[in-house]
Amino acid sequence: MKFLLVFDFDHTIIDENSDTWIVKCAPEKKLPNELRNSYRPGHWTEYMGRVFAYLGDNGVKEDEMKRTMTAIPFTAGMVDLLGFIGKNKEFFDCIIISDSNTVFIDWILKAADFHKVFDEVFTNPAAFTNTGYLTVQNFHTHHCAKCPKNLCKRKVLKEFLDKQGVGYTQIAYIGDGGNDLCPITLLKKDDIAMPRQGYTLEKKISQLSQDLSPLECSVLVWSSGVEIMSYFKLLLKE
Repeated sequence: MKFLLVFDFDHTIIDENSDTWIVKCAPEKKLPNELRNSYRPGHWTEYMGRVFAYLGDNGVKEDEMKRTMTAIPFTAGMVDLLGFIGKNKEFFDCIIISDSNTVFIDWILKAADFHKVFDEVFTNPAAFTNTGYLTVQNFHTHHCAKCPKNLCKRKVLKEFLDKQGVGYTQIAYIGDGGNDLCPITLLKKDDIAMPRQGYTLEKKISQLSQDLSPLECSVLVWSSGVEIMSYFKLLLKE
Protein backbone atom coordinates (compact mmCIF):
# COMPACT_ATOMS: atom_id res chain seq x y z
CA MET A 1 0.00 0.00 0.00
CA LYS A 2 1.70 3.15 -1.21
CA PHE A 3 0.15 6.57 -1.77
CA LEU A 4 1.46 9.44 -3.86
CA LEU A 5 0.69 12.90 -2.51
CA VAL A 6 1.14 15.75 -4.96
CA PHE A 7 1.15 19.21 -3.40
CA ASP A 8 0.95 22.67 -4.86
CA PHE A 9 2.87 25.20 -2.72
CA ASP A 10 1.45 28.75 -2.75
CA HIS A 11 -1.94 29.05 -1.01
CA THR A 12 -1.77 25.29 -0.34
CA ILE A 13 1.21 24.47 1.89
CA ILE A 14 1.76 28.13 2.72
CA ASP A 15 -1.15 30.53 3.16
CA GLU A 16 0.24 33.18 0.80
CA ASN A 17 1.72 33.58 -2.66
CA SER A 18 5.50 33.47 -2.13
CA ASP A 19 6.11 35.55 -5.28
CA THR A 20 3.92 38.43 -4.15
CA TRP A 21 5.09 38.15 -0.52
CA ILE A 22 8.70 38.99 -1.55
CA VAL A 23 7.47 42.51 -2.41
CA LYS A 24 7.63 43.19 1.36
CA CYS A 25 11.40 43.53 0.76
CA ALA A 26 10.93 46.32 -1.80
CA PRO A 27 11.29 50.03 -0.92
CA GLU A 28 8.03 51.08 0.80
CA LYS A 29 6.91 47.43 0.36
CA LYS A 30 5.60 48.11 -3.13
CA LEU A 31 6.66 47.93 -6.76
CA PRO A 32 6.66 50.85 -9.20
CA ASN A 33 3.58 50.94 -11.45
CA GLU A 34 5.48 50.39 -14.69
CA LEU A 35 6.99 47.20 -13.26
CA ARG A 36 3.63 45.98 -11.94
CA ASN A 37 1.98 46.71 -15.28
CA SER A 38 4.68 44.84 -17.23
CA TYR A 39 3.14 41.42 -16.47
CA ARG A 40 1.69 39.55 -19.46
CA PRO A 41 -0.69 36.59 -18.89
CA GLY A 42 1.14 33.25 -19.07
CA HIS A 43 4.55 34.92 -18.59
CA TRP A 44 4.72 35.14 -14.79
CA THR A 45 8.29 33.80 -14.48
CA GLU A 46 9.72 36.49 -16.75
CA TYR A 47 7.80 39.08 -14.72
CA MET A 48 9.29 37.73 -11.47
CA GLY A 49 12.74 37.94 -13.06
CA ARG A 50 12.16 41.69 -13.46
CA VAL A 51 10.90 41.95 -9.86
CA PHE A 52 14.05 40.23 -8.55
CA ALA A 53 16.22 42.54 -10.68
CA TYR A 54 14.42 45.55 -9.16
CA LEU A 55 15.04 44.21 -5.63
CA GLY A 56 18.71 43.68 -6.48
CA ASP A 57 18.99 47.20 -7.92
CA ASN A 58 17.61 48.50 -4.62
CA GLY A 59 20.21 46.67 -2.56
CA VAL A 60 17.94 43.94 -1.16
CA LYS A 61 20.25 41.14 -0.02
CA GLU A 62 19.80 37.39 0.22
CA ASP A 63 19.59 37.31 4.04
CA GLU A 64 16.82 39.93 4.09
CA MET A 65 14.85 37.96 1.49
CA LYS A 66 15.32 34.75 3.44
CA ARG A 67 14.14 36.36 6.70
CA THR A 68 11.04 37.70 4.94
CA MET A 69 10.19 34.43 3.20
CA THR A 70 10.57 32.20 6.24
CA ALA A 71 8.02 34.36 8.07
CA ILE A 72 5.21 33.28 5.71
CA PRO A 73 2.51 31.43 7.67
CA PHE A 74 1.64 27.86 6.79
CA THR A 75 -1.97 27.18 5.78
CA ALA A 76 -4.19 26.01 8.67
CA GLY A 77 -3.51 22.39 9.62
CA MET A 78 -0.59 21.97 7.18
CA VAL A 79 2.03 21.69 9.94
CA ASP A 80 0.00 18.80 11.42
CA LEU A 81 -0.48 17.18 8.03
CA LEU A 82 3.19 17.36 7.04
CA GLY A 83 4.22 16.10 10.47
CA PHE A 84 1.86 13.12 10.04
CA ILE A 85 3.22 12.34 6.55
CA GLY A 86 6.79 12.59 7.88
CA LYS A 87 6.02 10.00 10.57
CA ASN A 88 4.42 7.64 8.01
CA LYS A 89 6.84 7.98 5.08
CA GLU A 90 6.76 4.23 4.41
CA PHE A 91 3.21 4.72 3.09
CA PHE A 92 3.68 8.03 1.29
CA ASP A 93 5.69 9.29 -1.64
CA CYS A 94 5.35 13.04 -1.57
CA ILE A 95 6.17 15.67 -4.21
CA ILE A 96 5.62 19.39 -4.80
CA ILE A 97 4.77 20.81 -8.24
CA SER A 98 4.78 24.58 -7.95
CA ASP A 99 5.03 27.77 -9.95
CA SER A 100 7.16 29.33 -7.18
CA ASN A 101 10.93 28.72 -7.32
CA THR A 102 13.59 26.46 -5.83
CA VAL A 103 15.12 29.12 -3.56
CA PHE A 104 11.86 30.16 -1.86
CA ILE A 105 10.55 26.62 -1.38
CA ASP A 106 13.90 25.38 -0.08
CA TRP A 107 14.16 28.21 2.45
CA ILE A 108 10.62 27.73 3.75
CA LEU A 109 10.71 23.93 4.02
CA LYS A 110 14.15 23.85 5.64
CA ALA A 111 13.29 26.58 8.17
CA ALA A 112 10.30 24.49 9.32
CA ASP A 113 12.27 21.21 9.02
CA PHE A 114 9.83 19.77 6.45
CA HIS A 115 12.29 19.26 3.57
CA LYS A 116 12.64 15.54 4.42
CA VAL A 117 8.89 15.01 3.96
CA PHE A 118 9.20 15.59 0.21
CA ASP A 119 10.89 13.20 -2.21
CA GLU A 120 11.11 15.74 -5.02
CA VAL A 121 10.24 19.38 -5.69
CA PHE A 122 9.41 20.44 -9.25
CA THR A 123 9.49 24.23 -9.61
CA ASN A 124 11.20 27.05 -11.50
CA PRO A 125 14.99 26.96 -10.93
CA ALA A 126 16.31 30.03 -9.11
CA ALA A 127 19.77 31.06 -7.92
CA PHE A 128 21.72 34.05 -6.69
CA THR A 129 24.34 35.53 -9.01
CA ASN A 130 27.79 36.42 -7.66
CA THR A 131 26.58 40.04 -7.49
CA GLY A 132 23.76 38.97 -5.14
CA TYR A 133 20.83 39.18 -7.56
CA LEU A 134 18.18 36.45 -7.50
CA THR A 135 17.44 35.03 -10.96
CA VAL A 136 14.72 32.60 -12.03
CA GLN A 137 14.15 30.48 -15.14
CA ASN A 138 11.21 28.63 -16.66
CA PHE A 139 10.89 25.06 -15.38
CA HIS A 140 10.54 23.51 -18.85
CA THR A 141 9.00 23.93 -22.28
CA HIS A 142 5.74 22.19 -23.17
CA HIS A 143 2.95 22.20 -25.75
CA CYS A 144 -0.09 22.45 -23.46
CA ALA A 145 -2.36 25.31 -24.49
CA LYS A 146 -4.09 25.36 -21.08
CA CYS A 147 -1.01 26.07 -18.97
CA PRO A 148 1.35 29.03 -18.45
CA LYS A 149 4.40 29.05 -20.71
CA ASN A 150 6.85 27.94 -18.02
CA LEU A 151 5.05 25.00 -16.42
CA CYS A 152 2.49 22.33 -17.31
CA LYS A 153 1.91 20.44 -14.08
CA ARG A 154 0.24 17.56 -15.92
CA LYS A 155 3.41 16.98 -17.95
CA VAL A 156 5.49 17.00 -14.75
CA LEU A 157 3.17 14.54 -13.01
CA LYS A 158 3.02 12.22 -16.02
CA GLU A 159 6.82 12.17 -16.37
CA PHE A 160 7.21 11.51 -12.64
CA LEU A 161 4.77 8.58 -12.74
CA ASP A 162 6.42 7.12 -15.86
CA LYS A 163 9.83 7.33 -14.19
CA GLN A 164 8.59 5.80 -10.90
CA GLY A 165 6.98 2.82 -12.62
CA VAL A 166 5.12 2.21 -9.31
CA GLY A 167 1.45 1.34 -9.23
CA TYR A 168 0.26 3.60 -6.42
CA THR A 169 -2.78 2.53 -4.37
CA GLN A 170 -4.01 6.08 -4.76
CA ILE A 171 -2.75 9.43 -6.00
CA ALA A 172 -3.98 12.50 -4.12
CA TYR A 173 -3.53 15.95 -5.65
CA ILE A 174 -3.74 18.83 -3.16
CA GLY A 175 -3.95 22.32 -4.66
CA ASP A 176 -5.85 25.55 -5.02
CA GLY A 177 -5.15 27.26 -8.33
CA GLY A 178 -6.33 27.23 -11.93
CA ASN A 179 -3.06 25.63 -13.07
CA ASP A 180 -3.81 22.63 -10.80
CA LEU A 181 -6.74 21.57 -12.99
CA CYS A 182 -4.62 20.26 -15.87
CA PRO A 183 -2.73 17.65 -13.78
CA ILE A 184 -5.94 16.54 -12.05
CA THR A 185 -7.36 15.44 -15.41
CA LEU A 186 -4.64 12.76 -15.38
CA LEU A 187 -6.09 11.12 -12.23
CA LYS A 188 -8.06 7.87 -12.45
CA LYS A 189 -11.15 6.66 -10.62
CA ASP A 190 -9.25 5.38 -7.55
CA ASP A 191 -7.45 8.70 -7.16
CA ILE A 192 -8.59 11.85 -5.39
CA ALA A 193 -8.43 15.57 -6.15
CA MET A 194 -8.30 17.82 -3.10
CA PRO A 195 -9.12 21.44 -3.99
CA ARG A 196 -8.89 24.11 -1.30
CA GLN A 197 -12.30 25.49 -0.37
CA GLY A 198 -13.16 28.86 -1.90
CA TYR A 199 -10.23 28.94 -4.34
CA THR A 200 -10.07 28.81 -8.15
CA LEU A 201 -9.50 25.05 -8.43
CA GLU A 202 -12.69 24.21 -6.53
CA LYS A 203 -14.68 26.52 -8.81
CA LYS A 204 -13.12 25.01 -11.96
CA ILE A 205 -13.89 21.45 -10.82
CA SER A 206 -17.53 22.29 -10.11
CA GLN A 207 -17.72 24.00 -13.51
CA LEU A 208 -16.59 20.71 -15.15
CA SER A 209 -19.45 18.84 -13.47
CA GLN A 210 -21.93 21.47 -14.68
CA ASP A 211 -20.54 21.12 -18.21
CA LEU A 212 -21.16 17.36 -17.93
CA SER A 213 -17.47 16.52 -18.26
CA PRO A 214 -16.75 15.62 -14.62
CA LEU A 215 -13.40 14.28 -13.44
CA GLU A 216 -12.79 10.54 -13.31
CA CYS A 217 -11.34 10.78 -9.79
CA SER A 218 -13.19 11.56 -6.57
CA VAL A 219 -13.05 15.04 -5.04
CA LEU A 220 -12.58 16.13 -1.43
CA VAL A 221 -12.77 19.86 -0.71
CA TRP A 222 -10.68 20.99 2.29
CA SER A 223 -10.14 24.15 4.29
CA SER A 224 -7.56 22.79 6.76
CA GLY A 225 -4.73 20.29 6.43
CA VAL A 226 -6.31 18.46 9.39
CA GLU A 227 -9.19 17.34 7.13
CA ILE A 228 -6.67 15.88 4.66
CA MET A 229 -4.84 14.18 7.53
CA SER A 230 -8.10 12.64 8.85
CA TYR A 231 -8.79 11.21 5.39
CA PHE A 232 -5.38 9.51 5.23
CA LYS A 233 -5.59 8.26 8.81
CA LEU A 234 -8.78 6.42 7.84
CA LEU A 235 -7.13 4.97 4.72
CA LEU A 236 -4.15 3.67 6.71
CA LYS A 237 -6.52 2.01 9.19
CA GLU A 238 -8.34 0.08 6.43
